[in-house]
Amino acid sequence: MSMLAFDIAQFFPSLNHCLLFLILGKTSFNSKVINFFSNYLVDRKKSYFWNNFSSNLFDVNMGVGQESALSSILSTLYLSLFLHILEKCLKILYLKISILFFINDGLLILQSKSFHLSNARLFSSYNVASQLLSKFGLLVEHSKTEVFYFSRSHDSFNSPPLDLSSISRSSLVPKNTWRYLGFIFGRRLSFHQHIDFYANKAISTVKCMKILDNSTRGLNPQQKQLLYRSCALPIALYSFQL
Repeated sequence: MSMLAFDIAQFFPSLNHCLLFLILGKTSFNSKVINFFSNYLVDRKKSYFWNNFSSNLFDVNMGVGQESALSSILSTLYLSLFLHILEKCLKILYLKISILFFINDGLLILQSKSFHLSNARLFSSYNVASQLLSKFGLLVEHSKTEVFYFSRSHDSFNSPPLDLSSISRSSLVPKNTWRYLGFIFGRRLSFHQHIDFYANKAISTVKCMKILDNSTRGLNPQQKQLLYRSCALPIALYSFQL
């Protein structure tokens, strides 16, 4: 199985309000919902304040606040049309690619017994996705693009690099381990690297607790137990990073 992960640069600030409103107009939402988003998005203005200084009003026709509660909803609606068109394009090209998105992180997945065939399909899919995203006013951050291969083989294998020189002027060398949403994947899904990394991180956290124990007052057993269960166990069991 082959996987190619890519990021959309400046995702939230790049969302086009007019295009987003057109997407909302093609949905089956209630008219009140569409009117609400229309009033929220169209003809927005912004002013900057610093101490006693206040700037003039500027038109804001792009972007949604990343810290806004509506940003995830708006971004999902914005990408829904893109994903629909992308799936149709890949189907026309007979490219059997699975697509996953987590906000601005995209993932292309395919299965093939040939590395060269996988690279050819990944390149074509990545090229189509990049060009389509540009039409939506979004740009792929090519420097963060990664390629990774899973294999059932117990022998070591050297997979060829993925040539993206015609798109991003670079060539991607497959990684030995791949990190995604806090998890570390190995080529054979043994999860040895994941366990080693977070076990060492949890042990380091426990060792740092000795600094608090050596203070003037120190920690009683109940405080040590609370600190261990709050800081060390979430890292070891759930890959929770403080």
